Amino acid sequence: QVQLAESGGGSVQAGGSLTLSCTASGLTFDDYAVGWFRQAPGKEREAVSCISWTGDTPYYADSVKGRFTFSRDSAKNTLYLQMNSLKPEDTAIYYCAADYQTFLPPGTCPTDFGTWGQGTQVTVSA
Repeated sequence: QVQLAESGGGSVQAGGSLTLSCTASGLTFDDYAVGWFRQAPGKEREAVSCISWTGDTPYYADSVKGRFTFSRDSAKNTLYLQMNSLKPEDTAIYYCAADYQTFLPPGTCPTDFGTWGQGTQVTVSA
C-alpha cells in the first residue's frame, strides 16, 4: 500500500522557520515527480514547489521563492520543505504528493498528482 506522511507542521510567529518532512511507504521518491502543495481555509489548493521525475531545478511559486527550499534525501526516501521568513499568509495545510515517472516541463507544478499525504497544519501568527 502506497502512503505518504507529512510531519513538522506547527505554529510559529511571523519571521520564524519550520521544516516539513514527507516520508513514503510503498514507493521510492526517485521514481516520481514530487511536490509540496498547500490549502488555506476557503481557498483552492495551490502549488508551492515541485521537482520533476528527471530531477531538474525545483519550481517555486512566486509567493515562496527565496524563502522556501525543497529538497529530497534519496537515502532516507524523504522529502523536505524548509520554510524561512514565514508570513501569516503562509498559514495552510501543507501536503506532499507524488506522481509516477512524470516529467514536469520547466515552470510547471500541476495539482493533479496521483498520490497524496494527509497534510500537516502550518499556522503563522502576526
